Amino acid sequence: MISSKSPREIELMRRAGEIVALAHQAVKEMIQIGVTTKMIDQAVEKTILANDATPSFKGYNGFPAATCCSVNDTLVHGFPSTYVLKDGDIISVDIGACYKGYHGDSAWTYAVGTISNEAQHLMDVTRNSLFEGLKFAKPGNHLTDISHAIGEYVYSFGYSIPYDYSGHGIGSHLHEDPAIPNFGPAGHGIVLKEGMTLAIEPMVHRGKPYTKVLNDEWTVKTKDGSLAAHYEHTIVITKDGYEILTTLHGGKNG
Repeated sequence: MISSKSPREIELMRRAGEIVALAHQAVKEMIQIGVTTKMIDQAVEKTILANDATPSFKGYNGFPAATCCSVNDTLVHGFPSTYVLKDGDIISVDIGACYKGYHGDSAWTYAVGTISNEAQHLMDVTRNSLFEGLKFAKPGNHLTDISHAIGEYVYSFGYSIPYDYSGHGIGSHLHEDPAIPNFGPAGHGIVLKEGMTLAIEPMVHRGKPYTKVLNDEWTVKTKDGSLAAHYEHTIVITKDGYEILTTLHGGKNG
C-alpha cells in the first residue's frame, strides 16, 4: 500500500527531480541531426553525476545505460547506441536520478529537425494528455480518475494506448506501488492523499495498441511500426492539488 512521504523525503525527491530536469535541459540543447543516442546518454550521465546523484536506470534489472532512448516506433526502454538521429525522427528520452536514496523520473519526446505534421500532433496530444490527467491529481480523488482523464483525451483523437505499460509510485525505490494505468474507468484504486509521490506517464501510439519486445528483452516497439510518444513527470500530491518535482523552477500546483 502506498504511503505518504515525509517532508524530508519530499525535499530529497524534489532535488532528485531537479537533477532529472537539468539532464533533460542538456538533452534539449543537444538534440539535432547527426547526434547519436549514445552521445545523449553520456551527456545525461555526466549531468547526473555532476550533481551528486546516480542514474536510477543504470544497472536496474541489468539495464545497461543511464537513459532510455526510444526513437520513432520504439515505445520505451530503447538502448542508447550508435544510431544517428535523422531529420524527421522523434525520440523519447526517459531519465531517472537517485539523490541520497530517493528517485526522480521523467520522460519527454523531442523532435529532430523538421518532423511531419502527424508526428507533431502525436507529440502534442501525448504531452497534453499528461496535464489532462494531472488535473485530477488532488487529495480525495481516486487514482484512476487520472487514468480515465488521460485515456479519454487520447482516444478522442483516434490514437491508442499500450495495454501493458503504465505509470507507478516512486520514492526510495524507482518503481513502487501502485501501478497507474493510462486508461480505464474513473473512481477506482486508492484515494489520493497529501504526500503521495507518483510518476504519471502517458505512452501513446499513432496506430494500434499492440507492442513487441525485442530479443534484448528490453526494447519495446509498436507491433505495427507506428510512431509512439511518451511524456512523464514525477509529482507529489499537495494539500489542494499537486506539485511537479521533475522541474527546474518550482512545480505547478493543480
